[in-house]
Amino acid sequence: MPLGPPVAFVRLLRQSGGNNATRLLVLPTLNTNSNQAQLDALATTISQLGDKNIAATVHFYGWWPFSVNIAGGTRYDANVEQDMVDGFDRVHNTFVAKGIPVIVGEWALLSYDYTRPGIIERGELLKFFEAVGYQARIRKLTTMLWDAGSFLNRNNLQWRDPGLYALMKASWTTRSATASSDQIYVPRTGTITSKSLTLNLNGASFRSLRQGSTVLTVGTDYTVSGTTLTLTSAALTRLVGNRAPGVNANVEAHFSQGVPWPISIISYDPPTQAGATGTTSSFTIPTQFRGDQLATMEAKYADGSPAGPANWTSYKEFWSNFQPDYAANTILLKPEFFAEVNDGSTVTLTFHFWSGTQITYRVTRSGTSVTGSVA
Repeated sequence: MPLGPPVAFVRLLRQSGGNNATRLLVLPTLNTNSNQAQLDALATTISQLGDKNIAATVHFYGWWPFSVNIAGGTRYDANVEQDMVDGFDRVHNTFVAKGIPVIVGEWALLSYDYTRPGIIERGELLKFFEAVGYQARIRKLTTMLWDAGSFLNRNNLQWRDPGLYALMKASWTTRSATASSDQIYVPRTGTITSKSLTLNLNGASFRSLRQGSTVLTVGTDYTVSGTTLTLTSAALTRLVGNRAPGVNANVEAHFSQGVPWPISIISYDPPTQAGATGTTSSFTIPTQFRGDQLATMEAKYADGSPAGPANWTSYKEFWSNFQPDYAANTILLKPEFFAEVNDGSTVTLTFHFWSGTQITYRVTRSGTSVTGSVA
């Protein structure tokens, strides 16, 4: 019976002389997948080899809807965490618990790209990275970040997001606390009220809230009750200043361990849109974002069924189907979106913003022509 390729490879290399007799060799599962069937197949191969200098490797890019921002997967939620825990448990139980080391040879999020901001909201990204560091560490999995230039600038060897790097580095030895959001939205007009965030302490205890080197005053500027951090109306009024649209201040929650949690204080008005005409290959919706940021987009036909690609969900894939351009005050609907929209149909779009604002817009396709109007 002929040997399988992994077995043949290992035996050939072991016989090639020099340090190859004991060199650590890393064998992947089929397609570097962590499903149990693929893990079991590799475990069988490693057992056949009877070689103590073998490690297993898999890849990990997270819960797919979150990793690419589709199907409403905008947040690091219970689905994302359970997918991570289940996968890491399978790998640990199949290999590490039996003395076989594991390298997560690639990990990140599929659609994270510094040139395509907004696909994965930064606070949700931070929660994911913090959790990967912890969940892998307690299962003794070695991780290798996949980076094609989005994390480390190869020209100057500087991390593009130092805060993200600090969090990853901290996760090697401890946990960092996070919160329900890294954003607090304050309306540009009218009364400013207090705003609360839920703290995910991850074993830490709250210490202080700071703006730069200034320590904010508990009771006056904020309160902490259990896991609820509340910024007072007085503090928010001071922090937003003249209430110009966008980020007006940044504060940090400091804890007993790990890195601080960043919080942006943002002034906004509800976004507005206007009518437009175009084609299936070039259609943009005039959008005044007014300090807000786009989270996702839904698309439905008149009967309520999902429109466009991935018609099992009404929530379309960020950037692949739609793309905000904050400088140009537009949202681009991609040709890939219209390629799977029924000719002669009207589609109702619902744009979800991080402030919680939702606005609806209608587009009608007639051949290659598209018209849009505010719903």
